[in-house]
Amino acid sequence: MQLGHLHVYAKCAHEVHGAMNFQKVTRSRFQNVCEPESGQAMVEFMLVVSVVFILFVSMLQTMILMHSYNTLADAAKEGVRYAIVHGTGLNAANCSGPGNPSVTPALTCTDSAGTNVKTAVTNFAGLSLQSVPASDVTVCYDPNSTPSPPSCSTGANTNNPAFGAPCSAPGCLVRVTVSHVYTPLFGLGWPTITLNAAADGRIMN
Repeated sequence: MQLGHLHVYAKCAHEVHGAMNFQKVTRSRFQNVCEPESGQAMVEFMLVVSVVFILFVSMLQTMILMHSYNTLADAAKEGVRYAIVHGTGLNAANCSGPGNPSVTPALTCTDSAGTNVKTAVTNFAGLSLQSVPASDVTVCYDPNSTPSPPSCSTGANTNNPAFGAPCSAPGCLVRVTVSHVYTPLFGLGWPTITLNAAADGRIMN
């Protein structure tokens, strides 16, 4: 009995070739579909990163703003602490402020403008991450809380019969005010914000 031979190589080759062609066509179509989707994913990723970055910077800027305000408020208190222990109870060479006009002869301090008080404020304000010049600091030796905002004329010391004028003698009132235009650490179109802080005290010596 003679066995015949079944030749399938050519047909299989075509089938394999056809499968390869199908694979190539499928891969080509898949690549054409994936390319625009890859570009869209990149755009969406950049948008998400931009929004997250802006939110992060805004939160950081807000925290810095709060820190700056708290530090300026503490700087005003530091100025008051300096003023209340540098009254005319020391001597004319070491006191700050207008002195004591109610005594005879009147005692006038060498630092009549309160420059040393302003220096104490600006030194402390350096911790606020802001550059606070002395021009942003006001030292008032006759505070008046009647007008709004409070002024520094015909105030508590002038209305006090014991003094009758601005003074830096023991018992006189003093107010230190800081008014500073905040400089953002990052730009991003932040609005102009003025930080205002004040502290009052009574001179002790």
